[in-house]
Amino acid sequence: MKPDSNLIWIIIMMFFTQLVAFYLVKDLDWKWVIFWAYAFGSCINHSMTLAIHEVSHNSAFGHCKAMWNRWFGIFANLPIGVPYSVSFKRYHMDHHRYLGADGIDVDIPTDFEGWFFCTTFRKFIWVILQPLFYAFRPLFINPKPISYLEIINTVAQISFDIIIYYFLGIKSLVYMLAASLLGLGLHPISGHFIAEHYMFLKGHETYSYYGPLNLLTFNVGYHNEHHDFPNIPGKNLPLVRKIAAEYYDNLPHYNSWIKVLYDFVMDDTISPYSRIKRHQKGQVVLE
Repeated sequence: MKPDSNLIWIIIMMFFTQLVAFYLVKDLDWKWVIFWAYAFGSCINHSMTLAIHEVSHNSAFGHCKAMWNRWFGIFANLPIGVPYSVSFKRYHMDHHRYLGADGIDVDIPTDFEGWFFCTTFRKFIWVILQPLFYAFRPLFINPKPISYLEIINTVAQISFDIIIYYFLGIKSLVYMLAASLLGLGLHPISGHFIAEHYMFLKGHETYSYYGPLNLLTFNVGYHNEHHDFPNIPGKNLPLVRKIAAEYYDNLPHYNSWIKVLYDFVMDDTISPYSRIKRHQKGQVVLE
């Protein structure tokens, strides 16, 4: 349970990689801007959101330097184009503390999502629009007062977007935003959104994924391990499974996020309703 200093350098490297990409696409035809946004930028930006997930657990600088992690999360947020790092931290801690709690855990789809997105075609649209649902769902389920860090996050992000537009042009800005929208929607990596907590097998609420895409996602696929030990950086989660194999090896798990997406869309027994929702008892202490 110690910080992963490599995380700092990986995030900085991804940031500058996207800056180079912003420059390279600024004079391309629109079709190539969108192509590279999906083929390359989406992987970087989705990976960056999972780096921000790591930072939200203070994995970059440790708990003793919590604010350093908040500032670094704001920095990591910049190439994504939309401010969310600080807000994600606030809601994600609720997700860990009150997993599935009705009106608290905003990872749970709304009743409308479960009711409307119930056919194969509608579920397909829901997968494409996942980033929008994740962005707006907290406003309906568990709205929180805006913090000063969220204001700073927003101002920093808008300023960065303006700078990209001013110096590199509209195509670079569209590439950045499209990479985030496409990368968090119908994309192989996005299988983790559904793989983590959708109950494909009754009685099993959380699932791990042990496929190769963990290399791009800071081992977020090791999700049972992560919820058991949220203070262990993603880099060390495979070691958790190795030294506690008797607890993890016999649990149902996935080896393909693409298959998860396919099964979710095509299986009539699975929908946004396929989540465990709890009515919280006792005292609730929110972030």
